[in-house]
Amino acid sequence: MTRPFIRRAVLLVAGVAPLILVAGCAKNRAKGDTQYVARDVSTLYNAAQQRLDQARYGEAAVLFDEVERQHPYSPWARRAQLMSAFSYYGARDYTKSIQSAQRFLSIHPGNRDAPYAYYLIALCYYEQIGDVTRDQKITLQAKDALGELMRRYPDSRYSADARLKLDLVNDHLAGKEMEVGRFYQRRRQWIAAAIRFRKVIDTYQTTAHSPEALERLVECYLSLGMPEEAKRSAAVLNNNYPGSEWYVRAYKLIQQHAPQEIKSPA
Repeated sequence: MTRPFIRRAVLLVAGVAPLILVAGCAKNRAKGDTQYVARDVSTLYNAAQQRLDQARYGEAAVLFDEVERQHPYSPWARRAQLMSAFSYYGARDYTKSIQSAQRFLSIHPGNRDAPYAYYLIALCYYEQIGDVTRDQKITLQAKDALGELMRRYPDSRYSADARLKLDLVNDHLAGKEMEVGRFYQRRRQWIAAAIRFRKVIDTYQTTAHSPEALERLVECYLSLGMPEEAKRSAAVLNNNYPGSEWYVRAYKLIQQHAPQEIKSPA
């Protein structure tokens, strides 16, 4: 490498360096109060609360994290952990919200705000539930988290909402079983379909999918040459949902393929 080339390279770097420094300063200014600066705890917490009030959730979360990092033994640190979890939830960063809430619970398991931390974890899973055509891992995690909250704190103010959400979660899981069962049914895989519909009846019997599941069991059992099982499913359908459109369909199928004394729909 020649010396003139080296000199040109040095001059080029020297010219670019000021631009890099200016860009770096601008970036740092954009970060504002979220960059690391040693501050007293009240100033730091108030800055985080201000960002939260302005719905600047990501910035608020970082600042609440700084409260704990800079002042881990302060009484403010405990509250900041929970506020960080809430801020991450507001920013829809559900993974970090769950981590923050779980950290709070691991350090302060008996704290009076523990029910809220469990509730926040459940909300994070609940908000991520997809439609029934997708994998239901998140839905099951939401169910477990809601159940954990209700088991630990059945009388907390969050449990009532958790019960409502758990009903919706179960309905969603039943809907997934129905979607898979109908898929097997279209492919004339009657046993596989019947297993799915049976699961809805056994596990999610209080959901809105139960009447359809019973009627489709009638279809599957008739297709499998099991008329007695079909009649039993139709009888259960009539006892629990008399006069429903699903019982009308089941009654017609029984009359066509396995006629016998069976109560007509009202």
